[in-house]
This record gives sequence, C-alpha cells and structure tokens, in this order.
Amino acid sequence: MAKNSSGTVLVVDDEPTIVDVVGRYMERAGYETYRAGDGPEALRLAALHRPDLVVLDVMLPGIDGIEVMRQLHERPGPPTAVILLTARGEESDRLVGLRHGADDYVVKPFSPAELVARVDAVLRRVSPPPEAQEPPIECGPLRIEPATRRVFLDGDELSLTMREFDLLAYLADRPGRVFSRDQLMEAVWNESFFSDTSTVTVHVRRLRAKLGDDVAEPRFIETVWGVGYRFRS
Repeated sequence: MAKNSSGTVLVVDDEPTIVDVVGRYMERAGYETYRAGDGPEALRLAALHRPDLVVLDVMLPGIDGIEVMRQLHERPGPPTAVILLTARGEESDRLVGLRHGADDYVVKPFSPAELVARVDAVLRRVSPPPEAQEPPIECGPLRIEPATRRVFLDGDELSLTMREFDLLAYLADRPGRVFSRDQLMEAVWNESFFSDTSTVTVHVRRLRAKLGDDVAEPRFIETVWGVGYRFRS
C-alpha cells in the first residue's frame, strides 16, 4: 500500500474514460488504485493486490460484474467490499446487486466525487476507528468479532460476505428483539424505500446455511412468522 494511503481500491469498467476518471479521483482521495477493463483482469488484480473495495461495473465483457462479485465473495480471507456501477436505474436491477452481496450501488451517469464519498462511507462502516471498535459477541459456540469482522463457530472461522456479517452482528447484538424485514433493510442496507425486502430473506437463508442452523429448531436466527427475525437469547 502506498504511503499515507486510505486503502486499496480496484476500479473495473469496460469504458476506459470511466476507469481513468474514477481512478484519478480515488488517488486524489488517498486510495491506492488499480484498474481493470474486464472480468478476468479484475479477478487477476483482486487476487494479486487484495483490494479493500472494488468499484465494479455490472455489464462487463468476459465475465459480468455479478459473477465477478460472486467469485470475490467465495475467496478465503477477509471479505472485499463491492460498490456496483450500473447503467440501469430500475429498482429490480438494484435489488439483484444487493441480493448478491453488494455493499452499495451507483447508477450511471454519476458524479465521481459522490462515488468517492460512497467508497469512504462503506470503508468507514467495515473498518471503524479503534475507539469505536466493539467487544466480541459470544453466543455458545458462536463468536463474532466486530473489531476484526471475523466470525467463529466451534472454533472454525466462517467465510461471510460483508452484508452477511453486518446482518448477523446487528441481530446478535440485540438478542431476543424481533426485527421486520423493512427494519433490517433500513438498518443494515440503509435502504428504506424498497417494497421488495426479499434481499433480507436471501441473506438470512445464506447465513443459516453457513451457521448450520436448522430452520425448524434454530440455534441462532429464529423466524417470527408474520413479523421478521430475531437472534435467540
């Protein structure tokens, strides 16, 4: 990482002008920046440099952005944040990205300065300053470490996406309290205007699979039918 760097960002888009402009804005903001014009090159650079965040166009040649994001999330090691770039403004397209684990999205055309602000916000959320770091949350065999964003079950580390971690930590920090899907969408995704909250359902399903949680007899995340979810106290 470059001296005084705020973090490492990979910018991926098949339009060279966008890659160049966004890359220069990121560098001015103090980020060590790498650039890619297609999916395979993005995955190669991500494996080589392990960026903190990827600014990722959805429509890419070779491998599209959603598939690139899926492969990034399946890699071992600390998760990589993803902000999707899309030329589509439809709510359904934004939801596809969120369901697949995107941390944020920006619709083209966009302001590069606004994109830098979004990058700052995502990285602040996933890397809070030391004074804001919280102690571990423990529930039987489950240990959640907000400071390092790591989760252990029976001593084994789980591989969670950033949104999966955020959702699990939010629920576990408030055991016994029931949250509707709308409340979780607003609290974890900062999205209060979506009518389709199936993104929450999808992420809960993935979390349960990784936690080995039986829906009929859950140890951790319980469904409150007709209401939402709660973390068992």
